[in-house]
Amino acid sequence: MPRKLIKRFMPKPEKIQANKSLGFMSAHLADPSLWTLTRTSVSGAFSIGLFVAFLPIPMQMLLAAFLAGYWRVNLPISVGLVWVSNPLTTPPLLYVCYRLGAWILNVPLSPPSSEGIIDWVFTHFNQIWPPLLLGCLIIGAVLAVVANVAVRLLWRWQVSQSWNKRQSNRLLPSTQKKDTPEN
Repeated sequence: MPRKLIKRFMPKPEKIQANKSLGFMSAHLADPSLWTLTRTSVSGAFSIGLFVAFLPIPMQMLLAAFLAGYWRVNLPISVGLVWVSNPLTTPPLLYVCYRLGAWILNVPLSPPSSEGIIDWVFTHFNQIWPPLLLGCLIIGAVLAVVANVAVRLLWRWQVSQSWNKRQSNRLLPSTQKKDTPEN
């Protein structure tokens, strides 16, 4: 993975630890494993962030932060990926999850009202919560696994490309090495 690119957008641990509103968590935020960019840490953060993003619960960022701390994966990535489900994407995501859950449970679909999907979820929650929750759990789990595997494969591919590039640079005669823009 492009570690330098990710580091550029990640907040500095010292800045977050200095935040007075997070003072009660400063000891936990000092853990260096929450800020490292390794293949395992980043792929685990993707899994946690995407799984939690599909849970139909409030305060998803807190749950993602807790799980990132528990499993010692990258905290900013796991919390940031929760925003896959934002105010613009939540209504269609909830409806897709509901349709999947209703299909799996073989439950007749309750069509959404014209007021909007969020209002429909709140007014019909007693009837739609089992298929909605099942669909959210399935889609979240599948995306978590797919993201974990994809990040690991992409990371491995990028490392092998870097190794091959360094190996080819070593084999070049010293006069050609001065001509390459990478040196």
